[in-house]
Amino acid sequence: MGGAKLVDVEVMVSWASSMNWKGLYPILSLSKTVYQKGISLTKKAMKQVESKLQRNPLLPKWNILIQPL
Repeated sequence: MGGAKLVDVEVMVSWASSMNWKGLYPILSLSKTVYQKGISLTKKAMKQVESKLQRNPLLPKWNILIQPL
């Protein structure tokens, strides 16, 4: 990934914001929310999330498109 050492938040955000695909750059925001550990979705709730995912047939585990609401 270009040899960047992702050592702190500033470096990570700077590096990610410089990435582009076909001239499009990501919109980034840093969330400082601390989430509780051990929380998981029910199978029904997970099906709703998965219904918004389009998986690439060549790389289904890594390449997904998330459809907005």
